[in-house]
Order: sequence, then structure tokens, then C-alpha cells
Amino acid sequence: MSPADTIVAIASPVGRGAVGIVRVSGPAVPEIAAQLLGRLPPVRTATLARFLAADGASVDQGLALYFAAPASFTGEHVLELQGHGGAVVQAAVVDRLLELGCRAAKPGEFSERAFCNGKLDLAQAEAVADLIDAGTTAAARAAVRSLQGEFSARVQELLSQLTELRIYVEASIDFPDEDLDPLADAALRQRLQGLFASFDALGSAAKQGALLRDGLTVVLAGKPNAGKSSLMNALAGDEIAIVSETPGTTRDVLRQGVQIGGMPLHLIDTAGLRTALDTVEAEGIRRAQKEMLRADRVLYVVDASDGVPPADLAAQLAQLPGDVPVTVVYNKIDLVGTAAHLGTASAETGEGPVQIFVSARTGAGIELLREHLRSSAGLLEDGASALAARGRHRDALQRARAHAQAATDALRTTKAMELFAEELRLAQQALGEITGEFTSDDLLGQIFRSFCIGK
Repeated sequence: MSPADTIVAIASPVGRGAVGIVRVSGPAVPEIAAQLLGRLPPVRTATLARFLAADGASVDQGLALYFAAPASFTGEHVLELQGHGGAVVQAAVVDRLLELGCRAAKPGEFSERAFCNGKLDLAQAEAVADLIDAGTTAAARAAVRSLQGEFSARVQELLSQLTELRIYVEASIDFPDEDLDPLADAALRQRLQGLFASFDALGSAAKQGALLRDGLTVVLAGKPNAGKSSLMNALAGDEIAIVSETPGTTRDVLRQGVQIGGMPLHLIDTAGLRTALDTVEAEGIRRAQKEMLRADRVLYVVDASDGVPPADLAAQLAQLPGDVPVTVVYNKIDLVGTAAHLGTASAETGEGPVQIFVSARTGAGIELLREHLRSSAGLLEDGASALAARGRHRDALQRARAHAQAATDALRTTKAMELFAEELRLAQQALGEITGEFTSDDLLGQIFRSFCIGK
């Protein structure tokens, strides 16, 4: 990608619509606009214009907006054409712009130019894509906060705290005759406490944002005819899965996305776990086991009317992946003949998984199960503190905190000021990866390739 190129792309959704937007960015925009429109439009003024072919005929007619560098999204000259939304019309406009010297933009190239020209940092650029992809209102709000720079400002605050600590400690290295003892300084201890408090607060906000963005993957598992498909339908609020009295109806993996309190929930219904009766069922069970290994949580569904002995249930649970959290859901409680446990949940203990009693048929206990999934994921009530964050952001935060902790431990155990300062420098470098201060070209390419063409 060369910043000397002038790039073009359709910025509106693919397909037929009332309005179609074509975006152009680069140094040649003024000359190209003059040829396409007959003249360069006034800056930041919506101008009705004809989009002209090489022979002077109209390709389309619509609004043209010109943004002169550096006051534009990309920091370059930008032309935005708002014409009719037909696919053929938009393609004709793009073809004409290619004739005039533009190059077709690559995915995310507009946002990448904005980043390279200092209009956005990397976290803000990624928030653009997160806002477009947001599946819930809460996720969109978190992305807007990050796009407006709240996440980046919090990172910069951490960087400032680390810088102040480095300045203080490196002074004791550079001026050993002053006999400075950082360990005896109450102000230094307070600064360290404040640093870790800031790390924890930002880590929590990033975790909330990741939950709102990525959600929770939940696999429904259990014996055949325990009511897994019925439970999936109840959680989804729709007839997604086929329900039958015949055991083994579900042979393959069935997926459905729902929302719980603003958090995306990826439900996966699986084949009943038992000794397979044929090769098709065996493949379904193999796929069920594979999905459980990748799940964030397993809902192990038990038919409450079967009266499963605790020892048998323990043996069944022992067959599940040991490192995936499990919730035991007693379904069909309405068939037991008593409402004593209807819709109740056991307490979280270290002795066994949470047990929730529901009826997928009547809906009793389903809301309690939804709330359990939401709380077990760690999502706070309103998500107001969430910031759009990706896995790489959380990884960088964790590494930065680990370096800060290593610095503190080194200071306490060995009083090695040089090691303390070096660990703080590494913490700063890890944080710099979030905003793009320290980022490899390979990572930039990977990030922006996931964007829309017109972004």
C-alpha cells in the first residue's frame, strides 16, 4: 500500500438501496473530482452534481462532498459521492474513478490511512470495526466510548503512571550518592497501589467489552431425550430445534445466537451422549464432544423425572471436559409432581457444579437460567463501564500488569533498581501495543484486513 495512491471503494452495503456511497481518498482527489464533476466542489458543502463519463454523459447524479486534507477521516483529501444505490450504478461510478487514476482500496485501507496519519490510534481504529459489527446496543455503546478515545485515554493514564515511577526510580540509579531508598518512600508505595488499581479497573472494563463483543459460547449436552432441544428453543424464544419424544432426534450440531442482557449468547445443541447405535449417531456424539472442548460453559441437561441417582450423575459429569465450567440443568421438573424446586438454583460451591431446576415446556426457571449465564460470564448489570476490547488488548493489559508485578517483586526481594526500571519499560511497551505505539507491520495488516472494504 502506497500513500501516494488515490484509493476508491463503495462504502455502503452491498445490494440494492436508495442511496449508494462511493468514497475516494488520496492526493489526486482534487484533480479527479474536477474531471468527474466538472469542478472541485466547495469544502465541506453538499453539492448536487452529475457524475460524468469520459464522453461527458452522466453516469449518475447525486451529492458530492469534498474534505480537504488534513481535515478528513483519513487525513488526506477525501471525496464522498452519494448517488443512487443500485449495484450497476455504483459499479459504473467506481469504474469511472478507476479510469481517472484511482486504485481499488483494500479492506480497512481507509481506516489504516487514518491511523498512519494520526487521525486515530489503533484502539480507536479497531473500535470503528467493532461499532459496525456490534450485535447489541450495549456492544455499540462500548464501541462508541472506545472510538471517542476513552479506552486510549485510560491506557495513556497507565503509561503516565509508569513513566512517573520510572523517573523516580531511575533517579536513584543515576544519583546513588543521594542515598534514595524507594522502599522506604510511602509515596512510592501509594503510587504502586494506584498503578495496580488502575490496571484492575481497566482490565475489568476491557473484560466487559470483550463479553459484549464476543459473548459466551454455551453447549447443551446430556443424555438423549433429556430436553436439550426444548431448552434451546426456550432460551432462544423460538422453535429452532426439532423436538421429538424419540431419543436421538438431534444428530448434528445446531447453533443459534441470542441475547441475554446485552450479551451475545451462542447456543449449541448437540447429540445425546450415549453408546452410539449407528455411524451417523457416533459422528454426532464426536462432534458434541468436540464442541464441549471449545465451549465457555456446558449446560448438562438432566431429565428430572428420571430420578438420576447422585452417583450416576457424578459418573456422567466425569466424562465431560475437566477445564470447562458446567451447570447442571434439571429439566422437565413439571413432570415430577411437585413445584418445590421449580425454578430454583443451588448455591455456587467448590464441591460441585451449580444446579438449576427448570421446565422448558412451561418456561418456569428459564429466566433464572438466563441470569445465571449472564452472571457466570461476569457481565455487570448495565455494562456502562464497558469499553470495546479485543483479545489482543486484554493480552497486552495482562502482560503489562505482569511486568509491573515483576518490577514490584524485584524491588522488594533484591532491591535491584535496574531490574525494576527495565520491567516498567516492558510494561510500557506492552501497553503501547494497544494504541499502536509499538506494533509490528504484520499485526497491522492482520487487523485492517478484517475491516470492510469501504472502511
